[in-house]
Formats: sequence, C-alpha cells, structure tokens
Amino acid sequence: MNGRHLTRRGALCCGAALAAGLFTGLVPNPAAASLNPFRNPCRGALPPDLAKHDLVLSAFDGIAAERLIDVHSHLLGTGDSGSGCSVNEQAFQWWHPTEVLRRKVIMNAACVVDEGAVDRAYVDGLVQQAEAFPAGARWWLFAFARAHDDQGRERADWTTFHVPNAYAAQVAGARPQRFRWVASVHPYAPTALQDLDTAIAGGAVAVKWLPSAMNIDLRDARCRPFYERLQRAGLPLIVHCGEEKAAPGADREALGNPLLVRVPLGAGVRVIVAHAASLGHAHDIDKRSAPRVASFELFVRLMDEPAHGDRLLGDISAVFQRNRSEAVWRAVLETERWHPRLLHGSDHPLPGVMPLFSTGKLVQAGLLKVAAAEPLQRIREHNPLLFDFVLKRHLHANGRRLPPSVFEARALPAHTATVRPVPPTAV
Repeated sequence: MNGRHLTRRGALCCGAALAAGLFTGLVPNPAAASLNPFRNPCRGALPPDLAKHDLVLSAFDGIAAERLIDVHSHLLGTGDSGSGCSVNEQAFQWWHPTEVLRRKVIMNAACVVDEGAVDRAYVDGLVQQAEAFPAGARWWLFAFARAHDDQGRERADWTTFHVPNAYAAQVAGARPQRFRWVASVHPYAPTALQDLDTAIAGGAVAVKWLPSAMNIDLRDARCRPFYERLQRAGLPLIVHCGEEKAAPGADREALGNPLLVRVPLGAGVRVIVAHAASLGHAHDIDKRSAPRVASFELFVRLMDEPAHGDRLLGDISAVFQRNRSEAVWRAVLETERWHPRLLHGSDHPLPGVMPLFSTGKLVQAGLLKVAAAEPLQRIREHNPLLFDFVLKRHLHANGRRLPPSVFEARALPAHTATVRPVPPTAV
C-alpha cells in the first residue's frame, strides 16, 4: 500500500508494459478485460457455476467458519468522507506521473470507480467481497500511523498514506460480524502510550508497525513501555520485515531487519512478522561482517530459535506473489513445524493487482494443478479476496499443504481472535 509510491513489494515491476495497459482504461469494464490483462475487471458477484465450483467448496473443507480470519487487510481512503484518511499529495500531482499511475492501480485493484467517493467505495468493495465467504469469516483491518522523525515529530512528507485508528474502529464497529481492527500508534509520538491505551480500550486486536517507512527502531528505549503494555494486554505486534517497496516513507531500510524483532519478543510480546519477511535482503547482524542475506533466511533462523516459542508468528500475506522465489514458496508449504505458527493474510487490496500473481508460475513449479489455474483466474476477476484464499488452500508441495489451523488463526489466543470491538466513539 502506498500514497507517495502507491503499490507494494514491486507490484508494478512490469514497468512500461503495465503502464501502457493501465492507461488504456482504469474504470472497471468487463467487456474490455480480455483486451487488458493488467486491469482488474471488477466483475462483481460470482456466477453460480463459480460459486458452486468444487475448487471453491473444497477450499472450506475442514475449516471452522467462525475461526476463519484474514489477519492482514488494509484500509485506505482520501478523507473525502471525513474519515481523516489521507494519501501523499504526490499521488494526485500530474507532474509525478508514476505516483499518479500507482494510485490508479490501487484504486482499480479495490474496484474504486468514483475517486470523488473513495472512502465509501473502498469499504463497499471490501464488504462485497467478504460476503462471498461463510458467516463467521472475519478480516483484521489496519490503521496506519503517520511517519515520525527521531524527535517524535510527524512528517507528512514521509507519510505515504494514513489511516486513523478512529476510522479503522468505526469501519470494524459497523460490521462486527465481519471485521476487527488493528491499531497503529507511533512509539515516538508524544502521546504514544495514551493513544495505545485508548486503542486497547477501544477493542483493537493488534498493533501494526512498518518500521522502515514509519521510522521505528525496535531497539529504541521509547518502545519499551509500549512492549510492556502490549504484553499485559496480550495483544500481538504486527511488524513488517524485509524489503518495502510500496511505502518507502522514511526509507530506513535497516529498520526492517527481521532480527530486530528479538527485542519485543524478549519483552514477552507476541510478534507477527508480516509476509514472513519473504522479500529483499538485510544485514546478518549476528555476524561480525554483517553480510547481506535474504530477509527470509533471517526469518527462518528466528523461527528455529527455541527461545521464542509460540510468541513468534508469521503471516503469509503476499508470500505467493510472483516476486517471491520458488524456494520461499516451497519452504512455507513444506516446513510443517512452522505451520502451527503461520497465519493467513491477503494484503487486500493487492490480490486485485493483476500482475502480482501468476498461477502459471505456480503450475510450472509443480505447486498447483493445471486444472485449477483457469477457474482460479475467473474467480479472481470477480473476487480477489476469495481467489487469494482458494489459491492458498490448493497449493501443495511434496504432498504437504497449509493446514486449516493457518486459516483459523489457531496460533492466536482465543480472546484476540474473538473479541468484539466497542462502539467506535470510544476511540
């Protein structure tokens, strides 16, 4: 997600070809879909043959609907409804054509046609997709804090997009049968602890940080009281680790090093490493020369360290995008000892950015049956959220699949998974 660079993890890596495709028409138009493979055609509700397709029905086998949770889903808005959301101004300036294009890509992915009513259209599109799931399935909707400098001052120029806690609570509170909300509070802000207490009291189920974009050093002393409160409340901290191309913000790449999560883990906080740190490289600070290695390699090291136990979790949002390696795909599917600590996430609205996924590559890698590719693509044109879920349920490697526990969020305490938000006025 991004305002200044509105995409995630290289979503627009197709460069000029993608730009040309998107410029041919960004308003959803099913009739033109076959002419533009880069656009989300936004076809709406699934037709009966797809809704009852064995690929869809079998994806829910063995899963308790009331436990089905997507722990990584973004809210986004421009503030046109009074939500307080914002997107960096460069995304609206014609002299920044790349940023404008990227904003349009995300709007298309979320099926937002009227950019004069983004806040409402974005939520309406999400609700429509969620209704294709059984009753009880829920999504964690992210607030997103503004970036701050080292002195604790808000930096609008570093903030790619902003979603206030109050807005996330409001959206989730309006539909508690479908949504929970995740707070985002910058620990350097003068009111950080007060804001965190307010969020906890307001029903937040977790806190989300993107350290490299927000300028958060997990080792900073200002984080320690934050960790104490999270530990007491039993709330997890969701930390983006690895490369972040979508929201560069403060552009502090070193702060996304997976090894830094040892600090909150050591304070007793349950940490969810977003995307399983599956993209990019970081310095191996455990070694004197600190060589750069794959961030995923460092995540693997952490997962295998007994000291963390069930406090260290990973969400698999974005893991099966085409810009991840086959080695990552196979490791996530085949390493069964990790499965009890993995969580499902979609990274909505990214499943609607068409170039991000390639069922063909997954088939070629032997991880997806050939017969599944075509119906999955058809599902995606109607409901990218459902596509993401069904795809993950049918991936396999050497006879191993992701078990239902990943999608039921069994790694989370029951109170975190089932707590109902209080009325949004409390936030």
